[in-house]
Amino acid sequence: YEDNHLIAVAKPAGLATMGARAGEPSLLEQAKEHVKQKYNKPGNVYLGVVSRLDKPVTGVVLFARTSKAAARLTEAFGSGGVDKRYLACVSGQATSEETTLVHHLRKDDANQRMVASPRPSDDSQQAELRYRALSSTPETSLLEVKLLTGRKHQIRVQLAKEGLPILGDHKYGPGRGVTREIALHAWRLELKHPVRDEMVKLEAPPPDSWRKRYGSWAGDALDRLSE
Repeated sequence: YEDNHLIAVAKPAGLATMGARAGEPSLLEQAKEHVKQKYNKPGNVYLGVVSRLDKPVTGVVLFARTSKAAARLTEAFGSGGVDKRYLACVSGQATSEETTLVHHLRKDDANQRMVASPRPSDDSQQAELRYRALSSTPETSLLEVKLLTGRKHQIRVQLAKEGLPILGDHKYGPGRGVTREIALHAWRLELKHPVRDEMVKLEAPPPDSWRKRYGSWAGDALDRLSE
């Protein structure tokens, strides 16, 4: 999606949204290059980062093309004015009933991860989401997740704490090492346009690799999502 105020792109796995190491590509730089080439813009291109995804996560990322749009969108994201939906394939059997999770997240700098606790502390932030199973077996589930706050690694940490670690996410689930892609996808953003009086729905289908990896038990649910 692209207009004079917004540009939304589907991020692949393994690409940082921004702040990549020297010499590594980032989604922000690629989006800037797209705008520069398409509109033949000289010099630096402005794009405001109003949403971001972890490097191994796929899906919709939104940038603002003007500072006015960036300010309004940042406020909307911060105040809960954006409906953020994710898809996650997890280990474990989840209920189809909507479940709300509330935790308090704090940084564990020594281990470079976030930690979830049921009680607040001086250095924690409250994190809240809702989820329901779209498909499940005794071993695995496909979840729709509605993100109500925007904390670092929030969905990954909270689902793991619930006993539903995201497949491939060895940082918070079982296993070792770092995987390029985990089974977490930013599926849909729905928000009021920052300038026009209209709602915008931005949706990206999950990667083709999902059907190959999880189609044996989640295929029907994935088909329904694409209808």
